[in-house]
Amino acid sequence: MTKITFIGAGSTVFAKSLMGDIWSYPELADATICLMDIDANRLRQSQQVARHIIAALGNAPIVECTTDRGEALQDADYVICMIQVGGYEPATVIDFEIPKKYGLRQTIADTLGIGGIMRGLRTIPVLLDIARDMQAICPDALLINYANPMCMNQWALSRAADIASVGLCHSVPGTAQELARDIGLPDADINYLVAGINHMAFYLKFKQRSTGEDLYPLLRRVLDEGRVPKWNRVRYEMLDRLGYFVTESSEHFSEYVPYFIKSGAPELVERFNIPLDEYIERCKAGIISWELLEKAESEGRIPSEAEIMAALADTNPMHKSWTVHSIRNLNKVERSVEYGSLIIHSMETGAPRTIYGNVPNTGIIDNLPAGCCVEVPCLVDGNGIQPTRIGNIPPQLAALMQTNINVQALTVEAALTGRREHIYHAAMLDPHTAAELTLDEIWSMVDELIDAHGNYLPHFC
Repeated sequence: MTKITFIGAGSTVFAKSLMGDIWSYPELADATICLMDIDANRLRQSQQVARHIIAALGNAPIVECTTDRGEALQDADYVICMIQVGGYEPATVIDFEIPKKYGLRQTIADTLGIGGIMRGLRTIPVLLDIARDMQAICPDALLINYANPMCMNQWALSRAADIASVGLCHSVPGTAQELARDIGLPDADINYLVAGINHMAFYLKFKQRSTGEDLYPLLRRVLDEGRVPKWNRVRYEMLDRLGYFVTESSEHFSEYVPYFIKSGAPELVERFNIPLDEYIERCKAGIISWELLEKAESEGRIPSEAEIMAALADTNPMHKSWTVHSIRNLNKVERSVEYGSLIIHSMETGAPRTIYGNVPNTGIIDNLPAGCCVEVPCLVDGNGIQPTRIGNIPPQLAALMQTNINVQALTVEAALTGRREHIYHAAMLDPHTAAELTLDEIWSMVDELIDAHGNYLPHFC
């Protein structure tokens, strides 16, 4: 019987999606899922959600729950990692508040920039600990990693761990669905080829499946006719400048480059509708909704929409809408766009399919550095995950990616060697940080961040 272990299973809404995806396959209906988290309260919430899913599907799989990682990994065939080291408090708050003192504003701060650097330094040691445990307990298991910063984490795993691993993100299929809506075509009629690095991969081909027609002219028409959704202004601007559409959201992308969040040009934030501190607000809404859900579950009910809206009165309308949808559908099983269950199903049944995975660049993209983490189409079947060779990508895209790869490489080097100077080097080469701060400010900010993170960065304190 297949055993799938979730590490960081207290991420209840995300765990719910993956459990529903996995158990909805007849071949995986009896798969054992082991939920593991260091937070026993959050773990109980995910266990309750698992019961709802099982009741909805009519299955009878085994659900295990534990706060002991070694126990969770015993006999595992697949390990799905969704950890957030340091959580919202103190770690995420620190990553936003200290840079803000220096005039450096961020949106998400989990992939690149100073927030991404610090998150990588916190996360990589824990991932390597998980990998070492897997080598000892379940050496043949596949690690499916969802934890950000994706490229830094996967690069470190490929250098320092001897286990099979793939990094997954939903930005490729998610963006394709958005673009299909923008041009008025059904999702199923879109065919694409994407390649690059996570959160900065581009649609090299974007065609109509039924006719083979290139759909980029329709995307440019959206731009020319002023029909760009306000939340996507950054990405359409980059389409206009680079000729290709990027996979990750505008709020993410705005902090990977030096063009949009500038203290000397605050009008850009309004012009491009950039939600500063977006991740902080999202986390606040998540914490409020989780507490509300926990209270209601203890009373044997699901919170009403009125309760949710009242509790989230001071949060972003988008977060209210998302939370209402998530809680309202907590007992429903809806297939998500996540690739995790597809990989497991293909490896267990041999059914071939293509997913987008984050893997080491072993001759896959010629004009990106060897060994860096790239996001490319991968064939998955009974033989495992097989990346597709891409060759060269357009030079302007490779050059832009290289500015992010520089930061990733230095952060990974700092994490693996314990050399503090490479943290400064990563920050000074980060495009957004370098555009806003002097070298003295960068050094001072890094020192303050390392001190504030304390126990999470023991090698550097």
